[in-house]
Amino acid sequence: MPYANNQGVKIRYEIEGSGSPLVLVHGLLGYLEQWFELGYVDSLKKEFTLILVDLRGHGCSDKPRNPEAYKTKLLATDVISVMDNLNISKAHFLGYSLGGRMAFILAKYAPERFHSFIIGGASPDPRPRARVHWLLQLFKKGMGTYVELFEKDRGLELTPQARAKILSNDTEALTAFVSAKEWRTNLEDALPNMTMPCLLFIGEADPSYGGAKKCANLLPNAEFVSFPGLGHDVDYQSHLVLPHIKRFLKSVASV
Repeated sequence: MPYANNQGVKIRYEIEGSGSPLVLVHGLLGYLEQWFELGYVDSLKKEFTLILVDLRGHGCSDKPRNPEAYKTKLLATDVISVMDNLNISKAHFLGYSLGGRMAFILAKYAPERFHSFIIGGASPDPRPRARVHWLLQLFKKGMGTYVELFEKDRGLELTPQARAKILSNDTEALTAFVSAKEWRTNLEDALPNMTMPCLLFIGEADPSYGGAKKCANLLPNAEFVSFPGLGHDVDYQSHLVLPHIKRFLKSVASV
């Protein structure tokens, strides 16, 4: 199980496939194996070297319990430390939800390291206080409650493996992550750096829809794809999403 070390914090990653490097980052409470479970790895590994990353506080990466450990610059350098560990100077990027927000964070601190960004279910807008408060209260109740709500809201039944992964989350670390003020703030200051090709995709019922559409209109080289009738579960609809991702990557793979 390979790790990169970022100032004493271990960041777990996995490598799959061959070709141009593509970094993939999961959402909040997620883990890198989700990319396997949802079919993204099998679909993309023949043409890209996939660098799957567990963000700090998640999966098998270290889980600090201090909000100061989740400043945006530290989150950015976690990904960069993995790339440096692999001697990758520049890569494409795919992230969903929290992973999508990571695109803006990386564009703010290290835009020169990325050929393109694929941003799913996210915008640079600040996280609503009500949403943050809801998450903090949910973490107090435990991951079992989250799993129940997740399956009910999305109409999905998690596999035993996925359920076990989510239940193993460290709620103290997640509380520290969500409590970090810098992570929750507006990330629009990253937009001037985002001149590279970008693909934004999102469900039209996703609360971040308006912010994502506005963001796409502000970027000079962006494509926007929306999915009617879907909310914040688009990543689970990989059969709908992957054709757009693969088409976009084909158009920028020579960059």
